[in-house]
Amino acid sequence: MGVVQPLTQTYDVALLDLDGVVYIGAHPVPHAPEALRQARAAGMRLAFVTNNASRPPERVAVHLTEIGVDARPDEVVTSAQAAARLLAEQLPSGSKVLVVGGEGLEVALREQDLVPVSGADDGPVAVVQGFSPKVGWPMLAEGTYAVASGLPWVATNTDPVVPTDRGRAPGNGTLVDAIRTATGREPVVAGKPEPPMHREAMLRSQATRPLVVGDRLDTDVEGANAAGADSLLVLTGVTDPIDLVQAPPRLRPTYVGHDLRALAQPADALSVRAGEAKVGDWHAVVEGGELRLARVPADGSRSGGPGTHGSAVGEVGVEGAGRGGDGADEFSAGAGAGGAGNGGAGADGAGDGGLDALRAVCGAVWAAADAAGEGSGSSVDPVSVRAALDAARITRPSTRPY
Repeated sequence: MGVVQPLTQTYDVALLDLDGVVYIGAHPVPHAPEALRQARAAGMRLAFVTNNASRPPERVAVHLTEIGVDARPDEVVTSAQAAARLLAEQLPSGSKVLVVGGEGLEVALREQDLVPVSGADDGPVAVVQGFSPKVGWPMLAEGTYAVASGLPWVATNTDPVVPTDRGRAPGNGTLVDAIRTATGREPVVAGKPEPPMHREAMLRSQATRPLVVGDRLDTDVEGANAAGADSLLVLTGVTDPIDLVQAPPRLRPTYVGHDLRALAQPADALSVRAGEAKVGDWHAVVEGGELRLARVPADGSRSGGPGTHGSAVGEVGVEGAGRGGDGADEFSAGAGAGGAGNGGAGADGAGDGGLDALRAVCGAVWAAADAAGEGSGSSVDPVSVRAALDAARITRPSTRPY
């Protein structure tokens, strides 16, 4: 690309997902508040974009401010707002809409001069459904009666789970399934990855060159690709490095970073593309369906002690054993967490070496999958992929934040 300016200068607005990117439950993601303060100081505007329709923007902004992220209500964009706009474009002002959801939907409908109602007998002309912890059988039953009668049905999103401090809980997609099963009908979906969500965010933020920032391939990145926008995947939430390596084209981000500090880095340090398999000191190659990853210092040296920039070249095959020029342990030692030079990701995942290795692996695996015409990482032995990432110390424990 040849882009040396940071992402904060390349894009005018960051369209930020919330869960797993800015916060997890009641707590900020590490480094997020300071990284966003620095992004604002650099001139980048922020929009906080969430598929969660349960809370109105004012409450989301309060929560963000409480965890150290300055946010105004007009910077928050919810799937409830995207759904309300879809309905307002189809219905006359003052139309009644049955709400299967909570306060976030009711506020969004009123903002569009629509009238929320709670029963199928209240004269609704459409149904809107969004997540709320208050949704129970009576509300689902009212929605089912109305949808079964043939009324237009809009769902804010179909995420199957919602993150909580205790783990994953049923999300709006699970609740949508209840009405879908009972009626045999399909809703129009407003939230990510469908285009209405990012259209809403771009309209409200007045973005001309937006950057979508998220932790999920199947909502944030897929939605950005569908909208024709660039995206930054951060590895602080749902997606882990192995998920990224195995991503088909529609789920591949423009950039990958450890966390929101990536906003201050140049595009060239974060870009990930099929065919770009030599990144920094790392070189990945797929041969016979097997991935091999080697670390080659810039001076081409194959000598030097473990953990140094001059560590021996290492390769990882199906067995996952490091095979350095001077011994079996050289690769692992040279790529160790927090190692000197261009080593691994480090304790907080911020080291550039680990990210370079991941980018090289993506470049090689994606190119091999595309050449095979499969559009996924399935043409490359997954055991060799995990072995290579493990040896480069860029995988993480299987336990996820949600």
